[in-house]
Parts: sequence; C-alpha cells; structure tokens
Amino acid sequence: MHRWFKSSHSGGNDSCVEVAVPPNRSVLVRDTKAVAGPILRFSATEWQAFVTAVRHGEFTIATNI
Repeated sequence: MHRWFKSSHSGGNDSCVEVAVPPNRSVLVRDTKAVAGPILRFSATEWQAFVTAVRHGEFTIATNI
C-alpha cells in the first residue's frame, strides 16, 4: 500500500490529483475522485522534468474547470 499525498494548494476539494512515491523512487499519480481507477507511473527523472517545467511556468493553469 502506498501513502498518497494531495497538494496543499488543492483547497481541500476532490478535484485534484494525488502523488505517491514507492520505495523504488518512481512517482505514482492518480485522480482523487477515482482512487480505484488508473494510476500513472513516472520515473524520478521524468517527474523532476515535469516539476521543473511547472516551476518555470511552462504550463497554463486552468482556473475555470
């Protein structure tokens, strides 16, 4: 069983994603509304590239979803 974390920026609602880091250091991502649904798995390198891109503003954040 993995320990899942939700961003502190989620505002406490269920319209976000959760992240878990298993012992093999990959990163797992799932939809908070569908915890039994599919899980995306990323390598540590892929996840770091994504986080770096977010921090550098390479993505537009949707606010009207």
